[in-house]
Amino acid sequence: MVAYIIRRLFGAVLTLVIVSMITFGIFYLVPRWAGGSAEDLASRYVGRTANPEQVAEAAKGLGLTDPFFMQYWDWLRAIFVGRDFAFGATQAHCPAPCLGYSFIGRNPVLPDILDRLPVTASLAFGAAIIWVIFGVATGVLSALKRGSIFDRLAMGVALGGVSLPIFWTGLVSLVIFSYTLHWTKPGGAYTPIEQNPGEWAYSLLLPWITLALLFSAAYARLTRAGMLETMGEDYIRTARAKGLRERTVVTRHGLRAALTPIATIFGLDVGLLMGGAVLTESTFSLPGIGKYAIDAINANDMPKVMGFVIFAAGFVVIANLIVDVVYAVIDPRVRLA
Repeated sequence: MVAYIIRRLFGAVLTLVIVSMITFGIFYLVPRWAGGSAEDLASRYVGRTANPEQVAEAAKGLGLTDPFFMQYWDWLRAIFVGRDFAFGATQAHCPAPCLGYSFIGRNPVLPDILDRLPVTASLAFGAAIIWVIFGVATGVLSALKRGSIFDRLAMGVALGGVSLPIFWTGLVSLVIFSYTLHWTKPGGAYTPIEQNPGEWAYSLLLPWITLALLFSAAYARLTRAGMLETMGEDYIRTARAKGLRERTVVTRHGLRAALTPIATIFGLDVGLLMGGAVLTESTFSLPGIGKYAIDAINANDMPKVMGFVIFAAGFVVIANLIVDVVYAVIDPRVRLA
């Protein structure tokens, strides 16, 4: 088991390094392939009144004139030891761990992301609780009542939930429940949990439900398919022949086996959301990591965008690692494979 975890940790670190190299290459090589020079990049950060000598000096101080691998090494080393930047006579320091330095905002990227992390975490875990409970429960009931009106209606709603994009359902929900019925808070009215837990939950209620509708639909369909397959197995018939109650057969034997793939996608889905629920946060104007990325893209602040991509990739890799370890604990065949 220890050897398996070490192998997975090594694979996770290698994946992050490869992702960082590809991301760094996209943000720093593509502009050069498009004809942009180091001075063109530096001119974004020194102001419109700077003369060519100041622009050239800034390009050198920011490391934009160095070869690609030297720039990547400086960026990678900054994660562990920090880095200093020079804007002509102005000096700036990005402390470790440094995921980048915004030359437009003149501030490190990581503290900005960490400030917005509680909002994204609140959205992700609150919605996750809702979609797991309702998605799994609906899938189990649909499987047990296969072909009934409830089954057809539930799967129809699930198909609609999977098909409708989050920005459409979010906007419709805001119009109906916030601006017409006034049942929920409008977009952008976020309250931190440390200020008022009740207002915090109330401000996130509509984003939770809207996001959970999308995911619970997929979980319901997956749970239904897994339950239909599991309830037809020989060991289920054996459990019933032994005289066990139907509730015990369904929960301890059928549902337990059907939840194995659910555990896998649940870890990955939460990891993806923790990396930034971009559409949901933008639709409801929540000051989370996803909204931070959209604002950085609109401002053409490439260090912020790159820092967000690396941060989000880290969450996905960590979630995948946790799922692999949990799988290995549950099923020894995974370790042997």
